[in-house]
Amino acid sequence: MRVTWVQPEDLVRHELWQAEREGRDVAAIRERWASAGTLVEPPYVGASPEVGTPEQRALAEELLLELDALPDVTADSEPSDWSDIAASIGPVAGSASAATGPGADLPERVHGGWLGRAVGCVLGKPVEKVPRAGIEEILRSTGRWPLDRYFTAVGLDPEVSQRWPWNRASRPTSLEENIDGTPEDDDINYTLMALRVVEQHGAEFTSDDVAQGWLLDLPAGRSFTAERVAYRNLLEGLTPPLTARVRNPFREWIGAQIRTDFYGWVNPGDPLRAAEWAWRDAAVSHTRNGLYGAMFVAAMASEALVADSVGTVLDVGASVVPSGSRMAAAIRFGRDLAASTSDPTEAYAALEREFAGMHWVHALNNTALVAYALEAGGGDFDRSICLTVMGGWDTDSNGATVGAVAGALGGTTAIAARWSDPLKNRMSTSIPGCDGQTFDDVAARTLAVAERVRRR
Repeated sequence: MRVTWVQPEDLVRHELWQAEREGRDVAAIRERWASAGTLVEPPYVGASPEVGTPEQRALAEELLLELDALPDVTADSEPSDWSDIAASIGPVAGSASAATGPGADLPERVHGGWLGRAVGCVLGKPVEKVPRAGIEEILRSTGRWPLDRYFTAVGLDPEVSQRWPWNRASRPTSLEENIDGTPEDDDINYTLMALRVVEQHGAEFTSDDVAQGWLLDLPAGRSFTAERVAYRNLLEGLTPPLTARVRNPFREWIGAQIRTDFYGWVNPGDPLRAAEWAWRDAAVSHTRNGLYGAMFVAAMASEALVADSVGTVLDVGASVVPSGSRMAAAIRFGRDLAASTSDPTEAYAALEREFAGMHWVHALNNTALVAYALEAGGGDFDRSICLTVMGGWDTDSNGATVGAVAGALGGTTAIAARWSDPLKNRMSTSIPGCDGQTFDDVAARTLAVAERVRRR
């Protein structure tokens, strides 16, 4: 049986790609791996290999350690330690309303953030992994292009369904005709995990606390990519930040930034503090731009509770990202596209050209799409989440992030009943003791935590 994301013979080809992007010289190791008769093309080409032979697996283990040990010549330009990150980000932007703290509408906005995150996640879930062309074909086949409501299989041409196998076993619960509450998803699980960590440990929680929370409450089978590698590293006795840095080629993928909205919600109007809390969580599994994406999302979540415009939210989010990093460039690219391109199809094509060859779960391309959709959506909830999901890549994660920002900006009143009613004010989750939680419950718990950890 293949166990994805941890098999050494799978990890080597991903690590060759990742290490090369960090400026490491991988030519000799690539040649040795190719000589073993294995796949060496980048991770986005072709299907995953079958389980390797014992000889291939042994070689893969050896090469992964050698790849980890290669000199990292670009670490100074994209640091991973908090002290170095903090020294590189400069002044953090903020809105006028942030200076006076959250307003009387804070409960409404926090509730909107939770609900918006769930709506965006459910909207994008059926077409996760489907290329943008396939998403458009599915929507046109069902008479829903451009997207303005949940996906449906009603009326879908069987040939289209066969060409784009989007309605897999885990997806029917997020189709309009089947939605009965918020289905389980890692994009919701991790938000609940963050809530539990801060409830238990307060403002002084550490990366070790996050890691211990995973071991106690996060089913290993509900972790993916960088998180699954970090989980394995924890079981082998490593501790953060080594859990992110040893044999973990997914360290700059999107996983960390799906975990960090909550740190903004409990630090309204304090984006730098939110970003540092996000870094503590993200450091369990990610480095460099994987960390910066988590910080960007947390800072936006913080500002969305007090700001009046999505432009301000994006300014604040961008200001906690090291300005010389590839993540900062990706955010600028997405925002500039929104300013210069009125046709979303042209914008999507430009994004695909800019990030050609990058895995669909990488942090850089997905964050550029998030920045584009938020800017182009102008803070409107419907337009923002639909622009996001029509753009493809990691549709449920990006939909959740954008939904959380737009939901917090406008509060629950900005979320139409066609989005909220099917979720029935409840969520399913694999986090113990949390299944069936209502949005009312988690919003109230979030506000209680925010009050408890607020600086006096």
